[in-house]
Amino acid sequence: MGFVSTSAAVVSLTNLENPLHINPLFGVVSQLHSSQRPNFSLHKCSGVFRLNNFPIKAMAEAVDTISSPVGSSGSSVSGSKQALISLSDKKDLALLGNGLQELGYKIVSTGGTASSLESNGVSVTKVEELTSFPEMLDGRVKTLHPNIHGGILARRDQNHHMEALDKHGIGTFDVVIVNLYPFYDTVSSTNEISFEDGIEKIDIGGPAMIRAAAKNHKDVLVVVDSKDYPELLESLRANKVNEQFRRKLAWKAFQHVASYDSAVSEWLWKQTEGEDKFPPSLTVPLSLKSSLRYGENPHQKAAFYVDKSLAEFSAGGIATAIQHHGKEMSYNNYLDADAAWNCVCEFKKPTCVVVKHTNPCGVASRDDIIEAYRLAVKADPVSAFGGIVAFNIEVDEVLAKDIREFRSPTDGETRMFYEIVVAPKYTQKGLEVLRGKSKTLRILEASQNSKGKLSLRQVGGGWLAQDSDDLTPEDIQFKAVSEKTPQESELHDAEFAWLCVKHVKSNAIVIAKNNCMLGMGSGQPNRVESLRIALKKAGNEVKGAALASDAFFPFAWKDAVEEACKSGVAVIAEPGGSIRDNDAIDCCNKYGVSLLFTNVRHFRH
Repeated sequence: MGFVSTSAAVVSLTNLENPLHINPLFGVVSQLHSSQRPNFSLHKCSGVFRLNNFPIKAMAEAVDTISSPVGSSGSSVSGSKQALISLSDKKDLALLGNGLQELGYKIVSTGGTASSLESNGVSVTKVEELTSFPEMLDGRVKTLHPNIHGGILARRDQNHHMEALDKHGIGTFDVVIVNLYPFYDTVSSTNEISFEDGIEKIDIGGPAMIRAAAKNHKDVLVVVDSKDYPELLESLRANKVNEQFRRKLAWKAFQHVASYDSAVSEWLWKQTEGEDKFPPSLTVPLSLKSSLRYGENPHQKAAFYVDKSLAEFSAGGIATAIQHHGKEMSYNNYLDADAAWNCVCEFKKPTCVVVKHTNPCGVASRDDIIEAYRLAVKADPVSAFGGIVAFNIEVDEVLAKDIREFRSPTDGETRMFYEIVVAPKYTQKGLEVLRGKSKTLRILEASQNSKGKLSLRQVGGGWLAQDSDDLTPEDIQFKAVSEKTPQESELHDAEFAWLCVKHVKSNAIVIAKNNCMLGMGSGQPNRVESLRIALKKAGNEVKGAALASDAFFPFAWKDAVEEACKSGVAVIAEPGGSIRDNDAIDCCNKYGVSLLFTNVRHFRH
């Protein structure tokens, strides 16, 4: 606090830079000055108080009265244990407060947390009693004070740290329990908030205390998650707080603050730069949803994380799907379910999509969803077996029974087996029927992916970021460049095929007719091979069908375009842009096939 010097009936207290120490002293001395003592005068200058003609003994008593600030009840001074609690989310606060009090902890707290603790019968020392400062600046300053942070950051194994605390009458904190203003919830709320309101929800004191306690975790237990309260109390009761537990809590604390800051950063960037999705630096907060049995292969360990970015709040997708039944999801299950769900959500009419290894092998749209389901399976029943089935409408009891009992079109006997069924919702009866199909069948209820998302993909040492491919047939123009123009039904078939090919791995070809995929070729190094696979699957139904290609045809004669024309397709839709586009046009003109240029490529790697 300072030091006392005495000489010739003059007492000087110097080095009193800290106003917390000067002000209480000034008050005491002022009281002495107003007493009935003769020849007493008080002078204050340059941080020095002088008391003239004041008895030394009386001055010593006054110094004794004020030498220990209000924080002196802390453990570095008196040996008692202190816990600091400041919570926005007060879940299980009564359990925590009473548990710590029973263990002999003096509890220091702030504002609403202190009131909640007191209402639950917990004795509380309010922060302002330690700091001698009230909460100020509309709550912006509560705990930013040496009496708080000194007690958190002091290393117990460093004598000069402890001497500094004793000198200034600061007590140590053994436990710090803090969580932060609900910034994420506030700015992601459906209720519009002003920029100023968002700024006021940025926590300052909370992160400072969390980081301080986490840095000094060797001496201070820091807790940011109410799920850790029981283990904390159990460890304290047993007096067995090991280093691993301390480090785990410290990691969790820093991660909590990092995720919080990432939300603030993301929000501020959007407020500043609007629609620019590519900031100079990017932090993506991920939260572990589940550990997986393995990755793509059994020798690879894996886990599944949920993206907690503000942009993903209520944005739908497989990551937030509810699993109603079945075996736990695997790494490949998530990939396949995501592919099926993203594809089926593209269609406006009742639609079924069947996916195998992330490629749609069957797609059909019908007013009768059962008919759509059967047609989707029929497109490639061999691939459909063991695949993922997705619907864009509710699965009721009737549809569920058909999913459960439908036999493979290949032999009419084998009951179709699926890994996953995914839909936007289910009736209760529909769920009961599907649960009876298999103990392992995974039943997912998902919400549609929002458009305009940022798509991220990892490469060695970095990430690729791009806009999601959200274009639909309504967003583009199908321009006829051939002599023959398509009939309305043929144009519709071309649009359907184009929407399907968007979800097929490149090089991709889709053949479709009457809102039904007839065949597709995917993932081949050259477009001719993808075409041949699609034609083989379509069989005789290719006559009069539409063909869509995800990219332009580099060659036409004696290549993919001519083979397609000879097969009997009625219309071809492709982006165009090849230096041999005229060859493609001439070839289609020769065979009387309509050729449509979309000017939109759909590569999918």
